[in-house]
Amino acid sequence: MINETHDPNLKSWIESANDPNTDFPIQNLPFCLFYNENSPNYPVEGVIIGDYVLELTNVLQPLKDEKLIEDNDFREWMLQNTINRRIVFTDNEEVSRLRKYLVELLRADCPKEKREVLQKGLFPISEIKFAVPAEIGDYTDFYCSIFHATNVGAMFRPDNPLLPNYKYIPIGYHGRASSIVVSGTDVKRPKGQNRTDQDAPPVFIPAKNLDYEMEVGFFVGKGNNLGESIPIENAEEHIFGLCLVNDWSARDIQAWEYQPLGPFLAKNFATTVSPFVVTLEALAPFRVPAFEREEGDPQPLDYLNGEQNQKHGGFDIKLEVYIQTEKMRAESIEPFLLSRSNMKDLYWTIGQMLTHHASNGCNLQTGDLMATGTVSGREKSERGCLLELTWRGKEPIRLPNGEERRFLEDGDEIIMKGFCEKEGFRRIGFGECRGRILPAD
Repeated sequence: MINETHDPNLKSWIESANDPNTDFPIQNLPFCLFYNENSPNYPVEGVIIGDYVLELTNVLQPLKDEKLIEDNDFREWMLQNTINRRIVFTDNEEVSRLRKYLVELLRADCPKEKREVLQKGLFPISEIKFAVPAEIGDYTDFYCSIFHATNVGAMFRPDNPLLPNYKYIPIGYHGRASSIVVSGTDVKRPKGQNRTDQDAPPVFIPAKNLDYEMEVGFFVGKGNNLGESIPIENAEEHIFGLCLVNDWSARDIQAWEYQPLGPFLAKNFATTVSPFVVTLEALAPFRVPAFEREEGDPQPLDYLNGEQNQKHGGFDIKLEVYIQTEKMRAESIEPFLLSRSNMKDLYWTIGQMLTHHASNGCNLQTGDLMATGTVSGREKSERGCLLELTWRGKEPIRLPNGEERRFLEDGDEIIMKGFCEKEGFRRIGFGECRGRILPAD
């Protein structure tokens, strides 16, 4: 629901939040976990506002002590000190309640005595080290862009690119939670079995065809009990918020290992996530209908076919991918735009992904991460990975300094961005999801 927290005329006493180009106006307030001088070894919870992060725990306690939080029950609830702990106690109404209270604290007319307390918990983003924004127990990656699936399928099955199940079922695989890293973490080139020479046995070498995948992730808030399903009408009650995801992929390792059980070592060496979780409520103005299927396509089966999901299940989130090579950095050349795509082009919504995941009674848990799979569009400029952009390396990309890329080389850094823009509302952004490739051992 759109409410007073989305008012484009709201201003903050933190001036950088009023910049029309910021990702983090007062209308956003994404959550994060970060380290600071008071907590160098264990991350604390905060929200992002302009160029600052506001630490919640050590700010809310003084507000409580000085009786500047009037609602005792709400005060105690807010003093939970981790994102996972808060999600346990938050449904959509509680998230809305918290956002409204934070807006009251951060808006331009906030009383001076409250500002003075809050300022003690403000830290410049540029000086902060962020953590993965939740304690992730499980990670599932989907394959929900029909344009990506069609492109990849066409490389191997030109006459029949989509498998028969694609339009009936959100395809996914179970990823590796322990190797999820926060934006800015370097990623070491993986080793694996390679059999690009079909006339010889496989060899164990560093991956040659290393790739990125531009994805959007979402965190489970409220879980479900083992053996219980989640109706599509209630799916978003179990989703806390969204982030950016780079599902690094070693394509040559993947090509050899994926049959018959799918992705394994080609993808579990690292997955990078952005540090900020944008709530569903902050994204309310940017909801769109679910993907409009072509005439003749099957409609979702009943358990995936909710009226509200069809009307409002999509998100108009613009996604961008940039590359900066080691040589470009040395020559002070800005990162080069590789592609632009949009989350609204996904064939399946996040509500359908979550409902399908739990449809067999799988118990989802607070902090679980799910990702959409590569987000690609119809056009070549909208392809969300190098496998598509270079068509398996056959059509290399030429960079501004004359370099070419078929796949990623050591020293390359991938920068992903996501943001929403709509007339009558403030821009809402996701920040960046960065990762640089280091050589294999």
